Amino acid sequence: MLFNSYVFLFGFLPLVLLTFAWLTRDGGAARGALLLLLVASVIFYGWWNWRYVFLLSASILFNYGWAHLLSRTVGRDRRARHALLTLGVAFNLGLLGYYKYANFFVSTVNAVSGTGWQLPAPILPLAISFFTFHQIAFLIDVGRGQLAVPSPLHYGLFVSFFPQLIAGPIVRGGEVLPQLARARTFQLSRHNLTEGLFIFAIGLFKKVVLADTLGPYADRVFEQDPTVGFGEGWGAALAFGVQLYFDFSGYCDMAIGLGRMFNITLPENFESPYKADSIIDFWRRWHITLSRFLRDYLYIPLGGNRHGELRSGVAVMLTMVLGGLWHGAGWTFVAWGGLHGVYLLVNRLWQRLQMPLPRFLAWPLTFIAVIVALVIFRAATFERATVMLSGMFGLDGFTTTETYTSLGWHQWKRILPCLAIVLFCPNRREVMATQWRNDHAYAIAFAGLVGLSILRLAQPSPFIYFQF
Repeated sequence: MLFNSYVFLFGFLPLVLLTFAWLTRDGGAARGALLLLLVASVIFYGWWNWRYVFLLSASILFNYGWAHLLSRTVGRDRRARHALLTLGVAFNLGLLGYYKYANFFVSTVNAVSGTGWQLPAPILPLAISFFTFHQIAFLIDVGRGQLAVPSPLHYGLFVSFFPQLIAGPIVRGGEVLPQLARARTFQLSRHNLTEGLFIFAIGLFKKVVLADTLGPYADRVFEQDPTVGFGEGWGAALAFGVQLYFDFSGYCDMAIGLGRMFNITLPENFESPYKADSIIDFWRRWHITLSRFLRDYLYIPLGGNRHGELRSGVAVMLTMVLGGLWHGAGWTFVAWGGLHGVYLLVNRLWQRLQMPLPRFLAWPLTFIAVIVALVIFRAATFERATVMLSGMFGLDGFTTTETYTSLGWHQWKRILPCLAIVLFCPNRREVMATQWRNDHAYAIAFAGLVGLSILRLAQPSPFIYFQF
């Protein structure tokens, strides 16, 4: 069920909110409200394919039971705790590997060895990467003694909570579970409801008015044009870069807004990433919860920066390559992650030289590097990425008919304003922190955002990160 669909906006969400308000009237029925959100989350997930509700449920049940076993070894038997934690993480990675990567690895082996092995192609379950990462982090935190095992209802809702289930943010048990244990979470708050609706409206506007406007042009150039010139190449690359930001940050805004409506605070996932003036700074601003997950559960366990420069560099590269592979079962994603690993190593080396670049040089260099990497991320094949990059770097000429026709200018008239919003306007958190303190201003802005968004809801498109 898409957040940007009529069935969600005018059916599912109002029904769940009204039932939540009724159950929590006079501050009562917290358990009923908890059950409501759990059932609503299962219905939300099953709307796509009800069969995979059983997979999600089995994953939750296994990890909950395993966490109980694991918790009994904390502070007692280190070897047993390590073994249980390894097996629990292996189970989750095995499930993810079967559905998402089995055919990728088999096809790679076939290409290298000339074999003809085949596996039945499973349909990728929606959100399997996200709910797997949530539960891996939970098991590790329990194994480290940082988290107690909650009640089954609390754990089930922590994993399946519908605002963040499909595409994040990637949340940790320590962030959400204490909120689910508070009585005031299950009391309708006018302030949280109002603020949540406004955050949701911003995200909806980002998705349907901004991201979806840029998508068709980027798709055509990346997928269809046999040759790509300088203008088309940069136009499509910038269009996709801005589309991806508005699409994913729009989803996260909607998820955060929905969580706020139910008095649950979800972590922020973006902080104006295209304003970054270094690659290190970029990864502090882009998909923040994934960066944090990779740092705490992969980079640091691999040695982090505790064992010298060589070990640290290897850890950076492995972390980014695996982070790229997490995005999709394809070598282009691996290459994208590896390229960002190289970027980070170069950035670290430059920092050690203690020759900081002025911002007017550092920012465009960072931005161009990110956009170039996104071409590899977006392209279906390396051949297609080569076509795009050849055009962008002028290897196929600097003038094309597309660039100077009305069609070309029509597309740039869409790209440039969206790019200006990303680069020069305050982000959602900055706007809400400093400028929106008047009820009338809230109402006018909310009406405008929702009104413009609803006009474009006739054919809702999926969020880009749903495929990951």
